[in-house]
Amino acid sequence: MSDFSPPSFFGHGSPMNAIEFNDFTDRWRSYGASLPAPKAILSISAHWFINATAVTVMDSPRTIHDFYGFPKPLFDFEYRAPGSREIAELVIDAVEPTWVGQDEDQWGLDHGTWSVLTHIFPAADVPVIQLSIDATKDIGYHYELGRKLASLAHQGVMIFGSGNIVHNLRSMDWSNPSGGFDWAVDFDMRSRDAILAKPSSVVDLVDNDNFSLASPTPDHFLPFVYFAGVADELGMDVTNVVEGCSFGSISMASYALLG
Repeated sequence: MSDFSPPSFFGHGSPMNAIEFNDFTDRWRSYGASLPAPKAILSISAHWFINATAVTVMDSPRTIHDFYGFPKPLFDFEYRAPGSREIAELVIDAVEPTWVGQDEDQWGLDHGTWSVLTHIFPAADVPVIQLSIDATKDIGYHYELGRKLASLAHQGVMIFGSGNIVHNLRSMDWSNPSGGFDWAVDFDMRSRDAILAKPSSVVDLVDNDNFSLASPTPDHFLPFVYFAGVADELGMDVTNVVEGCSFGSISMASYALLG
């Protein structure tokens, strides 16, 4: 077992962030450049939201283009990071007795994972596996799973949560690319206060008056819950990497744990 505890990270980008350079991607790149390479990365992405907890075990996970209506260069983009059955088995052991399925050929790396990691680790030379989010479980299940996964940090695994604290596509205001509605900003800031002051209080955000607007579906919020569980268990300081809303109803907030 290694004494090295790589920082955990939470963030999410539009697919276009993979092939564009902007303030968000610049900050991700600066953050990545400051890090020693972890042994592997475990990604918990909003886009693998199924009725089970499962982990990818393939040696060469495919780049999943899980979107439509974007330009061809984005569909041609490949993030060719290797997978790792060894790391997948560490994940399975870490969360016992929770059952975890082993996905050999159905999933891979979706854009929640590769659109950010291509900036943090552009060489794609660090093994990446994904853990699905079980849509049938309550918020407490995901928080406790995050706490159990924290043990992987001591084995050289970076835990990466990919989602948006505010993610309401139906309310987007395309005329406002760098701002948020009052309710979106309020919920984003309350989430920031919670994760910085007391990560365990993140689970209480579901009772906030603006939660249903910020998260009409839970898939994009739950990776933040995993991150909070990791932060609470490791007792490491949380820092802002990116903050702010875009298009009215999307939070671009990114956070990291620093030892």
